[in-house]
Amino acid sequence: MSDELLVRQCAPTLAGVKTGSMFSCRFESVGELYSEIRRVNRILVPKGLCLLPLRVSGKRALIYMYRPAELSRDLRDETAESLLKNAGYRGHTGISCVAELAQRFRSCGDFPHEVGLFLSYPPGDVKGFIENDRGSCKCSGMWKVFTDEERAERMFAKFREYTEVCCVLWRSGFSLEQLAVAK
Repeated sequence: MSDELLVRQCAPTLAGVKTGSMFSCRFESVGELYSEIRRVNRILVPKGLCLLPLRVSGKRALIYMYRPAELSRDLRDETAESLLKNAGYRGHTGISCVAELAQRFRSCGDFPHEVGLFLSYPPGDVKGFIENDRGSCKCSGMWKVFTDEERAERMFAKFREYTEVCCVLWRSGFSLEQLAVAK
């Protein structure tokens, strides 16, 4: 897992404008994967970020980069709390909910529908996705939008902008540590 991949896939989270990002990556050995995750966490944790594997299968891993403090805040939203409770989550903290999410990824082949709550998707849109079984949305971009289309379009544009800026900065010589905004 290269720093370039992290920047490309997680720029809005690194920049502090998105709670979490998720991506898949290839690896050669599980030992190397975990060694790389530890290396990156030595850089990220002091900046308020965490990188962890949600699922490891074959030579691919599903990786989650997130800001624990912001996730705890996001999951205190009334709609988010209700969705997690209805989905059977027992935990009430961001860390315990991430642990339950990882368990769900490891025990079933599908993406749990509530995953959007961990990626800064508006809880109303996550609820709409679950209740409408992915249909009849107002628009789609990084997620399917069921509530405030204008707000979602602004968020999509902001996330794209931060990705472009971080990638340009990366190519010009900025390090992962320099791109990770402390919060």
